[in-house]
Amino acid sequence: MSRLFGPVLLALSLLPASLMDGQLNTRAPLEPYDLLFDGAVEAYYKGDWKSVILNMERALRNKGFIRRAKAQCRLQCANRTAFGEPIPGLGIPLPGAGSVEDLGFFQKVLQRADCIKTCELEKLGPPSLHKISEEVELEFQKRSPYNYLQVAYFKINRLDKAVAAAHTFYQANPDHLEMRQNLEYYKMMAGVQDTDFKDLETRTHMEEYVKGVRFYTNDKFLPAIDHFEAAVEEYFTADQECRALCEGVYDYDGYNYLEYSADLFLSITDHYMQTLNCKQNCAVELATKSGKNKPVEDFLPAHFNHLQFSYYNSENYEKAIECAKTYLLFYPNEEVMNQNLAYYSAVLGEERAVLISARESVRRHIQQSLLEKELLYFGYEIFGITFVDPDAWTPIDIMPPKLREKQKAERETAARITEEIGNLMKEIETLVEEKTKESTDIAKLVREGGNVLYDNIKVTMASKSLNGSQRVVLDDVITDDECRELHRLSNAAALKGDGYRGRPSPHTPSEMFQGVTVHKALKLGQEGKVSLKSARLYFDVSEKVRTVLESYFRLETPLYFSYTHLVCRSAIDEKQEGREDLSHPVHVDNCQLVSELMDCIKEPPAYTYRDFSAILYLNDDFEGGNFIFTELDAKTVTAEVRPTCGRVVGFGAGKGNPHGVRAVTRGQRCAVALWFTLDPRHKEKERIQAEDLLKMLISPIDAEFQGSAKESAPEKPPVEQPEPTEQPPAEQPLAEQPPAEQPPAEQPDPTEQPPAEQPPAEQPPAEQPEQQISTEQSKMDSATGSEAAETASVSDPSTINSSDSSEPQTADLGAQDNKAAISAAVDSHNGKEEL
Repeated sequence: MSRLFGPVLLALSLLPASLMDGQLNTRAPLEPYDLLFDGAVEAYYKGDWKSVILNMERALRNKGFIRRAKAQCRLQCANRTAFGEPIPGLGIPLPGAGSVEDLGFFQKVLQRADCIKTCELEKLGPPSLHKISEEVELEFQKRSPYNYLQVAYFKINRLDKAVAAAHTFYQANPDHLEMRQNLEYYKMMAGVQDTDFKDLETRTHMEEYVKGVRFYTNDKFLPAIDHFEAAVEEYFTADQECRALCEGVYDYDGYNYLEYSADLFLSITDHYMQTLNCKQNCAVELATKSGKNKPVEDFLPAHFNHLQFSYYNSENYEKAIECAKTYLLFYPNEEVMNQNLAYYSAVLGEERAVLISARESVRRHIQQSLLEKELLYFGYEIFGITFVDPDAWTPIDIMPPKLREKQKAERETAARITEEIGNLMKEIETLVEEKTKESTDIAKLVREGGNVLYDNIKVTMASKSLNGSQRVVLDDVITDDECRELHRLSNAAALKGDGYRGRPSPHTPSEMFQGVTVHKALKLGQEGKVSLKSARLYFDVSEKVRTVLESYFRLETPLYFSYTHLVCRSAIDEKQEGREDLSHPVHVDNCQLVSELMDCIKEPPAYTYRDFSAILYLNDDFEGGNFIFTELDAKTVTAEVRPTCGRVVGFGAGKGNPHGVRAVTRGQRCAVALWFTLDPRHKEKERIQAEDLLKMLISPIDAEFQGSAKESAPEKPPVEQPEPTEQPPAEQPLAEQPPAEQPPAEQPDPTEQPPAEQPPAEQPPAEQPEQQISTEQSKMDSATGSEAAETASVSDPSTINSSDSSEPQTADLGAQDNKAAISAAVDSHNGKEEL
């Protein structure tokens, strides 16, 4: 352990003074930011928007001031009371050299403590003044102040400030539905600039890095160099601040302070190990973007990876060599980077290249970090103080051999236990699923022929007439006018290949397929691209079909939507000659049909949770396209149904109802396809989004918002420009070839804001229930009499799903004979196959 005292002193002395330039001085005691936050929240519920802004902005400013003041005091005092300075008559005091030397060392410790205490008292006031509760700290971590600020700024018509506050909150809360809607609305408003969408909490080093990557991706290497160099400089500044803040109070993790009985050096060890752990974690904190759970991989080395290639492309070989050598400090055996360095050296000249060194600041940073890791691993091995190394570049020999063997054994044991638990959980899930399906199957043993709920709806054919079970054909479910309106909607809103990875002919090359989901249709209606009335009709008629089937089959448990798709199939005229295939091959909706074995396997990738299906037809002015039921051989047709406006075919989704669609040989066949489940865990997420969107579209909007919308909404929404992602060239340098760039560690993904037409919903504090907020706001509105009622609510982040998480894949199947004999079809779509 004695060999570690030198590293300890070195680590303690590596505290630079770069943050000392800007002085933080204040005479009056700094007002606690938790009191300012509470005052702003109180003003919010009174509708005093200017007080909200004043108090919340001061709270944010004071919080930042406290952080900077503490960091500066600790760095300043470290420089004033450096441990390497000699003491008169004693020299440089090294602890352990003797009792007098020990006293000299602790004299420096006491001087530093006094310096920090005096400095913080002068800048911040008494320490008790700024003791903040965990609840308030959590609000600031979630960026809740910006939630309040965006409403307050909107109310006083400061749109640039409102947009910046909303964007800042959203970056840390990307699953917040209401704020996303607000941003969509702001995007549509006149006077709002793209530059207003900025993150007010972005750390400078990360902002510079992201800008550098954008230029780098577009092969603009000179501006990329400027931003990467600025990012490196700001990174070390932020790292110094982060490390200084780690030297705070001791967290008695798992200890009762009154019962804590460690002696002097054990107490020092506990606190110092905690401090070093925190300092090591700064690498993670600085590499993590807002709203992301994981840091950018190899964040600091990636800067020099990008820089060496950017300097090479700018023909600055001296700097390219410097950055390549700096990168190799992290990964000395990296093959591609060594090839790059060899190439740069050959071009510049070996004699000149050998004189160029890696950056000293990085070398010292690595040396300090490795010394900290040695101490932490020693504490782990001897005292059992856990340490998880955050860096991938750490040499393996830093960890003690015994600890490596111990961790290897622990990983193997953990992997074995994880595998055993996984197998056990699968068995339990299988048993639960079988039990659940047994209950579901019992619930589905229904007595058909229930009430169809509407007088005009006719039961044209039942299971007996259709030669099966759980089958029904209903007519006049919707009117001719409604059919025409939905038909128009399908051609206006549907996308080719929707749900099939954009493939326009997913089932047969002889037809064109297009479709649109209910949520997408409503979004297009909200944006004014299609009739909102038609999109709402799409939503309503699908709900009508659900309730009718639920009643007709006399289900004892409710039906839930599993997937909803408005689709059209159009015959391609030049591809009809000699055609023998089907428009949609025979399949089963909740199992994989194996026609050769006359069986249907109920396991993924089939959608085993589907229980009922239905198709609502919109037209009949086409040739072919009849719906067919078959036996499990996928050849023997048991029933055939001709589509017509307002007709619904409903059936159980199980192996008793294999079905397909005959070829559409002329014209366009349109329908609303619906799949249902009895298991609420598999409810359609897009349906939930559609319901939330409808609530927003039909909710009352106060006059102030309405006026703003009418005056500021542009005729066409602004066109978004997607942010570039980093895709470096994959060049591999040889002896006399240009060098290759290293694969990037992370691709930045700045959030975009799609346009929308709805005004922002006010956001309440996180701790207040929705009903309480609505009541409070109503009281305020009724008291003032000048504003319409406003409802503030917190969204459920689980409802957000801006794009389809997965898309279907279909297999090409064999041709049918003249009697509709066809081969087996495996239904491997992910929720989007069409009937």
